[in-house]
Amino acid sequence: MKYIIKYTGEMTTKSRVVRIQFCKQLRKNLARLFRVHLGLADQASSPNDPNAARIEALWDNLQVELPASQAALAPEVEAILANTPGIWAFNRVVVHPFTTFEDMVEKVIAVHGARLAGKTFVVRSRRVGRHDFNSMDVERFVGGSLRQRTQAKGVDLHHPDLVIQVDIRDQTLFIVDKSIDGIGGFPIGTQNAVISLISGGFDSAVASQLAITRGLRTHYLFFNLGGREHELAVKEVAHYIWHKFSASHHVQFISVPFEGVVNEILEKINNSQMGVVLKRMMLRAATEVAQYYEVDALITGESVAQVSSQTLTNLAVIDEVTPMLVLRPLSLADKQSIIDKARQIGTAEFSAAIPEYCGVISVKPTTRAKRDKIVHEEQNFDFSVLQKAIDARVALDIRTLQNAAEAKAEAAAEEPTLVANDDVVVIDIRHPEQLERRPLKQQQYPQQHIPFYRLNSQFPTLAQNCQYLLYCDKGVMSRLHAAHLREDGHANVGVFRQS
Repeated sequence: MKYIIKYTGEMTTKSRVVRIQFCKQLRKNLARLFRVHLGLADQASSPNDPNAARIEALWDNLQVELPASQAALAPEVEAILANTPGIWAFNRVVVHPFTTFEDMVEKVIAVHGARLAGKTFVVRSRRVGRHDFNSMDVERFVGGSLRQRTQAKGVDLHHPDLVIQVDIRDQTLFIVDKSIDGIGGFPIGTQNAVISLISGGFDSAVASQLAITRGLRTHYLFFNLGGREHELAVKEVAHYIWHKFSASHHVQFISVPFEGVVNEILEKINNSQMGVVLKRMMLRAATEVAQYYEVDALITGESVAQVSSQTLTNLAVIDEVTPMLVLRPLSLADKQSIIDKARQIGTAEFSAAIPEYCGVISVKPTTRAKRDKIVHEEQNFDFSVLQKAIDARVALDIRTLQNAAEAKAEAAAEEPTLVANDDVVVIDIRHPEQLERRPLKQQQYPQQHIPFYRLNSQFPTLAQNCQYLLYCDKGVMSRLHAAHLREDGHANVGVFRQS
C-alpha cells in the first residue's frame, strides 16, 4: 500500500533551504503520528523491522509505503494523512513495474474497471524519464482501451465523473486508486508555540484548530468557571483536537480555577463593566502563564461584534493589559461559518453540550468601554485573588490529562454485581468518527452508541432496571464517565472490558 503526498502550495514557494526544512518536519511528524496512533514503526528508526512503514520526503512529494502485513491499517493511515497540517492532498496508488502499454491497460482495468460502469471518464498522465512516448500517447491508448473494454459511458474531457490518473516514473507505473484532500497549512514545529484560551465552545475550538494548521504548536489554557463537569467537558474537546490534528507534538493543558475571580468581579465591579473586566483578568493570567512557558502569542476565539465584549472598542481596552501578541483567527468570521467549520473538524457536538458560562456576567454590558472607567472599577478589585488563581493552576501533559482523575474514577466506577437474570447493555461512548473507523465487535451483550458528550443528558432516560457497561478504546473516559454517573446516584453503571 503506497501513498503519494502533495505538499501545500505555501510550502513549495519557500526558499530551497526552508522548503527542505518543512518537508523534513512533515516527515518527522508523520513518523511520530504513526507511532502514537497506530504503534507503527518507521524504517528509518527501525530498519530491521519487516512491519515498519517507509516514509520518504522527496523534493516534489512525500511517499508513505505500508508493508503488506499492515494493509489493514490503511483507513487509519488515511485518517492521519487527511488531518496532518502541511498536506494539501494525497493519492493512494497501486504500483507496478512498467512493461508495455497493453500490460498497463490490464493493470488500470483491475483498479478502475468496475467503477467505470455507466460513468464518463478522462485519463490524465504524467511521465518522468527517458521513453519513446509522451504523456498524451499514454492518455490516448489507455482512454481508447477503456472505452472498448469496459462499460464506461464515454470520455468527457471537461466534466468527467471519474479522473483516471496514470503516471510513469522511469520504469515504474503508478495508478491512482483514490484521491483524498488534506487540511493544508504548515507542518507543526515549523512555527513557534502559542497558547489557546479554550472554553470548549464553537469559537475557541475552531480557533485552536486553525492555529494548528498554521504550524503552531498549540497549548491549551482553560479558565474554570463551571466546576468539575465543565473542566471535564473542555478537556475532552482539547484532547480531541490535539489527538486528531497535532498528536505529533506534546502540549500542555493548563487549568486555572477562576470561580474566585468571578466572585470578586460580581462583588466589586459595576455590572455593565463586568464582561470587559473578566476578559482583562483572563488576559493578565494568560500572559503570566505564557511567559512561564516561554510562549510567543495567545490565541482566542473572539469574533468582532459577536458579543458585547468583542466590539473593536472593547477589544482594544481588553488587549491593553498584555504585552503579548493576541491572535484572533476568527476575528472577521460570522457565527454560522464558525459552526460549519466546527462540524467539519468534528468539534460541533462537543461544543453544543457546553454552556457558555462567560455570557452570564453582565446584564446590560457596555459595548464602548472607557479605559479610565475600567481602570477605576479595577481599583476595587483585590488582585491577590487573581494571583491566587494563577498560582493554583494545574498543568498536565495532554496525553495524560485524565490521569489525575483516573485513580478516583477507577475506585468509583466499580463494576456492578451482575446476576444471571440481569439485563446488561454495553454503551459505546466514543466519538462517531472513532466508532466508524473501529467498531466494537462483541456479541456477549446488546450494545448501543451514546457519544460521551450526550451521556449525562441521555442516561437518565434509559431503562433503569438494566445494568450498563460503558466502553471506550483505552478505558480512561469510560471510567471517568462511569464515576460521574455513579456520583449522581446511578449505581447500575460500570465499565466494559473486552476479554
